[in-house]
Amino acid sequence: MSNEPPQKTGTSKHRTFFERLSGVFHTPTREDFIDTLHEANEQKLIDDSALKMMEGVMRYSSLRACDLMVPRSQMRVVDLSEPREVWLPQMIESGHSRFPVILDDDRDNVIGILHAKSILPVLIDPNFKAKDHLRPAKFIPESMPLNDLLRDFRLERNHMAIVVNEFGNVSGLITIEDVLEQIVGEIDDEFDEIDEDADNILEDTKHACWRVKALTEIEQFNEYFQTQINTDEDCHCETIGGLIADRLEHMPKTGEVVRIENFRFTVLRADERQVRLLKVERVSPEEAPAQEKKE
Repeated sequence: MSNEPPQKTGTSKHRTFFERLSGVFHTPTREDFIDTLHEANEQKLIDDSALKMMEGVMRYSSLRACDLMVPRSQMRVVDLSEPREVWLPQMIESGHSRFPVILDDDRDNVIGILHAKSILPVLIDPNFKAKDHLRPAKFIPESMPLNDLLRDFRLERNHMAIVVNEFGNVSGLITIEDVLEQIVGEIDDEFDEIDEDADNILEDTKHACWRVKALTEIEQFNEYFQTQINTDEDCHCETIGGLIADRLEHMPKTGEVVRIENFRFTVLRADERQVRLLKVERVSPEEAPAQEKKE
């Protein structure tokens, strides 16, 4: 007779699961780990919110600053070479809390960061000088991984970084909110204004791609790129995000990639309800496959 103690009823399933979970850390693929997380979610060991955050962590670690930065042309800056009557109303209108500060309309010459709360004394002090209240700007390369950037933000208690290219020119800016949104989803506050028609398509000439809001209408996309996407299809979607979801046949997740005609669409931001932001690249007709996923 065997001397091995009998296995306790009801524990075999959990022991098998944790054995499999342990084994995942010794495999080179992320897909196995993500599949195991989904199995844990199905067994109610982790809830939906935890699953989404874990998936977000896995995805954001492969992204770099240039993937999420606000392009320099869209940066809200304060030019202290102009009178306060010019830049102060611009700060108030934007609703942001931090602003890169430049001189002489030169976006490559960022001399510091101005906090909105730092200019409150201007209301009572006519001699207030904003330049005396600047904080040092943090400069990072375009290639900096987001996980390294988040670590630096935390250690240095910083909330904004200026992204520069290999020649030292400003490419854009990125905030801690941009990074955290890759993990926890879109973060909106009372100052966020939604304008679906403004800046729907932004060109990134440095990386030969475009950042396109998912709510961009297909008609506007076709007009901008001089193409005929979805004009003869049975899909009755009105937006690019809807078209991507239709092609994937499920709610798109951050990091997923799909090719439609001569364009490759990468989901940069998405939540459980909709796609938010896409990266669009032109591809040659010879490139394949028609649909793929990033690892």
